[in-house]
Amino acid sequence: MNKELLHNKLIEWYEQNHRILPWRETDDPYKIWISEIILQQTRVAQGMEYYHRLITRFPDIQSLAQAHEDEVLLYWQGLGYYSRARNLHKAAQLMKNHAIFHQEMRLLGDKARGEEIFAALKSMPGVGDYTAGAIASFAFNLPYPALDGNVYRVLSRLYDCEIAFDTTQGKKHFRQLAEELLDKERPRLFNSAIMELGALHCVPTAPDCSTCPLNTWCKALTNNTVELLPVRKPRPKVRDRYLEYTIYIARDKTTLIHQRKENDIWKHLWEFVCAERTGEEAIRRKVKGEKILELTHVLSHQKLHARFVIKNVSELPEIPDTVVVSLSDLDNYAFSRLTLKAIEKLLIPHRLFLPPKQ
Repeated sequence: MNKELLHNKLIEWYEQNHRILPWRETDDPYKIWISEIILQQTRVAQGMEYYHRLITRFPDIQSLAQAHEDEVLLYWQGLGYYSRARNLHKAAQLMKNHAIFHQEMRLLGDKARGEEIFAALKSMPGVGDYTAGAIASFAFNLPYPALDGNVYRVLSRLYDCEIAFDTTQGKKHFRQLAEELLDKERPRLFNSAIMELGALHCVPTAPDCSTCPLNTWCKALTNNTVELLPVRKPRPKVRDRYLEYTIYIARDKTTLIHQRKENDIWKHLWEFVCAERTGEEAIRRKVKGEKILELTHVLSHQKLHARFVIKNVSELPEIPDTVVVSLSDLDNYAFSRLTLKAIEKLLIPHRLFLPPKQ
C-alpha cells in the first residue's frame, strides 16, 4: 500500500467535498471537546443546534465549570444519553485551570508534549481513547488517530476486517490499523478526511464504491464484502419497562415533580410522580384520570411503555421527594424527551401549560 498516495487522494477528496462545520473552523480544544461529546451519540444535523446553544451559554470552560449541573442538563435537554452532560460538567470543574485549555499551550507547537496532552485529555470524565485522540489531533495537530463509527466502517472495508469493532479485541486491532494508516505529518487533516469519508461516501448501505478515493486499496471492494462490513458484536436483548406517571394539577395551576437520583436512566433529570409496574400489572391495571396518554420510548437497551395520567385536584397531595412548581415554570427544569413529549401532547394543547420562554 502506497500510504503517501492514499493520504493525498483522501485529503484531495476531503478538500473538495467536506462540510463546513463550526468545530472544524477552530483549534480551540474547549469547543472541539464540546462538539466531540455531543457527536458521540448524535447526528451532526441534530448536534449542530445543541453545539451553538452550549457554546453561546458556556463560551469557555470556566463558565461551564461555574454553572449548576441542573442548568447544564437543561441546555442538554432532548439530546439524550445524559451521562454525557454530567461528565461534561464534572470534567469542566476538574480541568478549568489546566494548561491544555489555555491559548499558550496551542501556540507552543511542541509535539514532544503529545503524550502529556493525550494523558490529560484521557483523564477527563467521559473521555476515552477516541475523544482524546480527536481533541489531540484537531486542537493540537498531534499524531493520534480518531476512531468513531465512520472510521471503523472505512477501516473495516479498506482492510476487509471481519473482527467485531466493538469488542476488546476489535478496538485494539482497529486502533493499531488506524495508527499505521495515520498521516503523522497532517493528523488534523487526515482524521477529518477519513471521518468525513465514512460520513458522506463510505456509508452503511449502498456506497458508491466506483467514485471512492480509496477504491484502489479497498480489499472489501475486491472481495465483494463491502455490504457485510463492519461487523459488530450481538446486541443485548432489549428489556421492557412499564412506567406510570401521574400529573397532578391543582386549582392554582401547580403540579408535583421530582428529580431522579438513583443510578438509572435520566439521572438528575426531573419528571412527574412516577411508579414503575411489572408488565402484568401495567396491562391489567385500570387507571382513571382526566386525560390519559400512552407512549412508547426506545432507549439503547430498554423499551419504555409509559402511561401519563392527568388528575385535577383541589390541593396537591403530600408525596415524599417531590417539589411543587407552577405549570408555567416547567420549562425551567430539565426533563427527558419522553416527558417533554407528554407535556407537548397533554398540557400545551389544552392551555394547561404556557409555552417555553424565549
